[in-house]
Amino acid sequence: MENWSVDEVCNWLRQRNLGELVPKFREEEVSGAALLALNDRMVQQLVKKIGHQAVLMDLINKYLQQKSGLESFTYCCETASQKFSEITSRYKKLQWTSSYALPDFPYDVKCILAEKKCPGHSMRIRIIEFLQADMTKYLEGSLYPNSQQYNIVVNALLQAYPFLNEDGNGFLLWKRALKDRFKYVRRPIEDDEQVLRNKCKFGHRRGQTRKSSPAENKPEDVKVQVEEEPVHLEGSAMDAHIKWLKQEYMKAQRNWKEVDNRMNVTIEIRRKMICDKAPLKDILRLFPFLRCPYQLFREFQLLTHTDIYKKTAEILEIYSENILSLYVVRNNPINIMLQENLKWHTEEDILKYMKMTAACLLLPDVFGDDSSLFAAVNEEVKVGTPVLEVKNPFNVNSCEFALYMEREKLAQLNDCTMALAALVAAFHVFDIPCPKRIHRTLNFLESLVFEVRSP
Repeated sequence: MENWSVDEVCNWLRQRNLGELVPKFREEEVSGAALLALNDRMVQQLVKKIGHQAVLMDLINKYLQQKSGLESFTYCCETASQKFSEITSRYKKLQWTSSYALPDFPYDVKCILAEKKCPGHSMRIRIIEFLQADMTKYLEGSLYPNSQQYNIVVNALLQAYPFLNEDGNGFLLWKRALKDRFKYVRRPIEDDEQVLRNKCKFGHRRGQTRKSSPAENKPEDVKVQVEEEPVHLEGSAMDAHIKWLKQEYMKAQRNWKEVDNRMNVTIEIRRKMICDKAPLKDILRLFPFLRCPYQLFREFQLLTHTDIYKKTAEILEIYSENILSLYVVRNNPINIMLQENLKWHTEEDILKYMKMTAACLLLPDVFGDDSSLFAAVNEEVKVGTPVLEVKNPFNVNSCEFALYMEREKLAQLNDCTMALAALVAAFHVFDIPCPKRIHRTLNFLESLVFEVRSP
């Protein structure tokens, strides 16, 4: 590599999916020798994206390690076959998610941690930035870790440094800070295919800030913010907004800030249609963004001034263990399925995920309600009222959650927390009477969401 020309360096970048760096490397005349001499500051000036910076430095470091005889197991050797490279890459991802090790922090961070003192604001930022860069390296440049990976990293940090778990709330605080850091890094990136795809998927609102709470623990597509009061419009102006919303929904890349604004100003006509019992298909035809979990939760917040996702997460966090310990659900098929699957896992975050999912699905049985009106687990949806479809609930790799209304899928959901929040929100947003056979379960949830009483 030391003797490579600029053209050879550019070919090497293309082979590693870093082709968009080629023009800058040509402009700066980066040869093989110059490539190996790059330091962190040079890479930051040369490469715009944090993910590409991490991947590039990782590739350079691996080459230097191989050259000095310190070849690691996960090093993708250029002379190895393509099949071996893919297997090695997959093994590395599996290994880091199951046994993640904290990186070697910079000297100033290690000094603070060695004193077992809670770091100040600037030092917290240093720790979070270092963890984010390390996670990006392991994810091969991806800026979208999943919830399990966030949990593993934060757990590793708090196990190594228990004093960071302030008043027992450290996990949520550090996880939120780490997720916000990834969001901050992603925000200015507009031309990366994966970032654009996930911004669409996760409800990105370009240029919009988010109100957050330190205790929040929610996915990227559930960051609800209501900024403006509805505006009264009539006639052609209203038609123009509805037409724009229908057209924008068909696009792969959506302007989420403008979607929020137009959903705000059309709420009056939307609520009138719902109150007049207009067919669901007609409502969704005019306002298709109600199929997006983020917009469903945002509509709920416009109506009730309550963050339904945050409240639901708190409910499952507090009540899941109590629900699973009740005698009435001990011999329930869901509980039996849970106990069988718990035997195959030891990771704390996976066990917690399974227990919260089971608690969610067992709620109707706790109150003696009809569970078929709440969730269809590994079977076809047969009711017209809002209901959840759940497939493989205890398989972290293949579980699926969806919200159905009138036997048609309304929204795909990420996990049990989002699913439960969406179910409660759907009854309110679409003004659907609660079936008597599920009334006690929903009454319990609503009383906690709206803090009406302590059940």
